[in-house]
Amino acid sequence: MSVGNTAAPAPLANMGEPIRRSESVAKVTGRLVYAADAPGQSPLQAYFLTSAIARGRVLSIDAAPAEALDGVVKVYTHLNAPRRIATPYTQKGGYASDTNMPLTGPEIHHDGQIIAMVIAETYEIARDASHRIVTRYDATTPAATIDSPGVDILHPDALAEKEKKAGDFAAALAAAPVKVEGVYSTPAQHQNAIELYSTTASWSAGELTIHEPSQFVVELANGAAAMMGIDPSKVHVVNPYMGGAFGGKGFMTQRTALVAGAARELARPVRNVVTRDQGFTLATYRSETKHHVRLAADHDGRLLAYGHESWEMQSRHDDYPLAGFGVTTAMYGKPAILTRVNLVKADRQTSGFMRAPVEMPYMYPLESAMDELAFALDMDPIELRRVNDIRESPIDGARFTSRSLMRCYDEAAASFGWSKRDPTPGSMREGDWLIGYGCATAGYPTHMAPATARVTLSADGSARVEVAGHDSGQGTYTALGQVAARELGIDPERVHVAMGDSRLPAAPASSNSLATASIGSAVKLAIDKLRSRFGNALPDDRDRSAAFARLGVSEIGDLGEFLPPGTNPEVLGMLRKGQVPFANQARGDESKNGKPLMFAFGAEFVEVRIHRLTREIRVPRMTGAFAAGRIVNPRTARSQLMGGMIWGMSSALLEATEIDEKRGRYVNDSLGEYLMAVNADVPRVDVIMVPEEDPEVNPLGVKGIGELGIVGTAAAVANAVHHATGKRIRDLPIVMDKLLA
Repeated sequence: MSVGNTAAPAPLANMGEPIRRSESVAKVTGRLVYAADAPGQSPLQAYFLTSAIARGRVLSIDAAPAEALDGVVKVYTHLNAPRRIATPYTQKGGYASDTNMPLTGPEIHHDGQIIAMVIAETYEIARDASHRIVTRYDATTPAATIDSPGVDILHPDALAEKEKKAGDFAAALAAAPVKVEGVYSTPAQHQNAIELYSTTASWSAGELTIHEPSQFVVELANGAAAMMGIDPSKVHVVNPYMGGAFGGKGFMTQRTALVAGAARELARPVRNVVTRDQGFTLATYRSETKHHVRLAADHDGRLLAYGHESWEMQSRHDDYPLAGFGVTTAMYGKPAILTRVNLVKADRQTSGFMRAPVEMPYMYPLESAMDELAFALDMDPIELRRVNDIRESPIDGARFTSRSLMRCYDEAAASFGWSKRDPTPGSMREGDWLIGYGCATAGYPTHMAPATARVTLSADGSARVEVAGHDSGQGTYTALGQVAARELGIDPERVHVAMGDSRLPAAPASSNSLATASIGSAVKLAIDKLRSRFGNALPDDRDRSAAFARLGVSEIGDLGEFLPPGTNPEVLGMLRKGQVPFANQARGDESKNGKPLMFAFGAEFVEVRIHRLTREIRVPRMTGAFAAGRIVNPRTARSQLMGGMIWGMSSALLEATEIDEKRGRYVNDSLGEYLMAVNADVPRVDVIMVPEEDPEVNPLGVKGIGELGIVGTAAAVANAVHHATGKRIRDLPIVMDKLLA
């Protein structure tokens, strides 16, 4: 057992060296250049004016007072908007993360929709001018939340394949001796990366260059080309570094084409930096969900029935179903299973990815219900999970390539001191503070996508890795350098990694915890090709110069092309167009056509302290143990897992985008009012990395960890709160007034 409470934990079996990030010094000294810092030829500044209503139409908009301000170049409204071509929704083969194209008409579909774009010589002038625009609305009452009057609840046929069924649920539930059920909810949440959303667009000889923080530059380049009506070869996207993304920068938004269109019309570079409050409405977010969960077991704790119906918020014009049953139904036992997902269509912007977008909101109700079942059985929550630990899918019998869940529980429980827990709710206290212990499972499927990468080896022993991938802060530069160094047999400091440029070899979006598994596999395959050039054995330092001399070259490069198991080779062509359907990615929670299940697992433990009078909640410590195949770098892995756990705790106790239900508008759209965890909120987080080998998942044996850490934390907190107080809070976030009610 190894407790990861140091920044650079010592590597265990199947782990690489904990070297520091290659860009770390440049980051902390401010030398990195982010998208909005990109050098330009005195770009004009664009500022968006957004709607003050959530539903209705613009009756009139008078831009004359703004245009009269010295320094204003142009004001765009729906009456004179830049020319753009609509592209379909990403989930339907297009490029747009939201198909509500602004400035194409007077209709308002959600709060904060763009209704004007001011172009000026400076940001300050553009923002000042926006306040001078006079707008008259015809407002109608919006449907703002899941339970609001006027929402449409849909159950499209396309959702049927995402739902899981096994056995006779009704009969199993009726016959079971022990049952629990509850309705749980998770709120709307926003990514709030420190780096704001931005776009800088410039044209030269008919070619478009875009500097924009993006998790998928190949998609952005092709999408911008489609909306501008030009060939993709004439679009160049540059984005080497991001200051956080978490899903919000995953796909092209409508903002890019607006800014690029203005730059083309005005024949000058144009830059737009979205304000913090506008980022709440001009990008995707984590939609709120509601869940009705029913669990039933025999007296020994063996699950007999699992029912789960969900409701997910979505805009009126797009569909992005989470439907996380592929994860929840792969967790425990062999019960009869019945699931259903409903889309709630309301007057809100389209939701999308946010760290563990599917797993976090679906595992929270399941793991809470498992704790409720353990309490009903008078059974230790860990033992309930042990009794229901499985090696095959309860849906179709597909096997897991590996499953180290109970080893994670054993190591985390021992480190946390779970054996000291008195199971009676409200029994543990210190002075005025009630103490609660809670645990929950973290599970994340191993996703992989097509990827390409070029590796070039030089006669001097240095190497270059080139890929249009991304590092949004998780350490991908360092991890890919380590993968290449290990395969080439050289020091990682001799490997230069280039990313974030759409003209490099195409890579998938930096999402779904698939970057290292997918791009790293392409890097390995490229090096395998290089190895074959030297008779299947790369020369060492002594023989390298002579080996290159025999070939008559000073460097050799090859392209590695990785295809996930079961995918068609033609998807590589789709990848280069920025169009890789999710159906053509390998998903670890899908076991069609005899594929095994591929998951990373973890066990998370939380201690809460709650004041007996005020119900103030504190979290003094958390412990998580995780098994995720090969760990390329324990230092960056620990950072990712720790960050996920802290964010999960924040989701449990703090984070919620508050909505004015009458007006359909967000009311806490700032970092001052949108609460997030800070250092003082979690004094201690221990991360344990459990050694695990799984050569089946991909050539590297990597499962992905970027989102694993967040999955179980909220439920562990909620379970600890129940243990401390005897009160079960099913609706996140858990705040003082809910405990006082």
